[in-house]
Amino acid sequence: MLARREKFVLIIDEINRGNVSRIFGELISLIEQSKRAEAEEALSVVLPYSKEHFSVPGNVYLIGTMNTADRSLSGLDIALRRRFVFREMPPRPELLDHVTVAGINVGDMLRTLNQRIEVLLDRDHCLGHAYFMPLIEAPELGRLALIVRTQILPLLQEYFFDDWQRIQWVLNDHRKPASDRFVTQAEHDLHTLFGEAANLPSQRVIWRLNDGAFERREAYAGILKARPPLSDHSDPNEIGPA
Repeated sequence: MLARREKFVLIIDEINRGNVSRIFGELISLIEQSKRAEAEEALSVVLPYSKEHFSVPGNVYLIGTMNTADRSLSGLDIALRRRFVFREMPPRPELLDHVTVAGINVGDMLRTLNQRIEVLLDRDHCLGHAYFMPLIEAPELGRLALIVRTQILPLLQEYFFDDWQRIQWVLNDHRKPASDRFVTQAEHDLHTLFGEAANLPSQRVIWRLNDGAFERREAYAGILKARPPLSDHSDPNEIGPA
């Protein structure tokens, strides 16, 4: 009976961003199961400095992580694709279903945000649950505000190329009272700013962050289900009923 050997794991983060030929070199052949030490077709290489023979044992496991939203994924080396098994790791909002912040279920909030992103963009750009995991230890409104303000919102800006209207749709801002909107429209008198002779687009929209909304419970509750605006005029750009 063969003795059980201890298993070792090597994790390479963002493997698709690196130069695969430089990361692995001749090891690209040695990591194949049939080329491992003690296999029938085992191979070894001579290390350039020590001149010793080196092979990869069968109890070493390699895990490479990558972001499917990263455009560099398309250039992933074909040799690397052939030697790895790919497993999708989608967001798991159920891990946050037991977390509530000011009465708001964080799992439901993440699930709703990702459903909108999936419709407006694609499933590869959904928000990961890791952003909100700190709320398990500290389910505080201030911590949620910090996450949304410094991590989620910049990510949405990158995803939608600063298309603030779509960002509003993801956050459900277009169906909230003005005080609960994370993103608002600023109005300027163009004639006063530039004069009558300036030929500027009349529909130019200036977007602003509403700092006060990040500290309001109602702003986050509105992501799930918005209250009807109290005095706002109907928005012609709305994509759904209130």
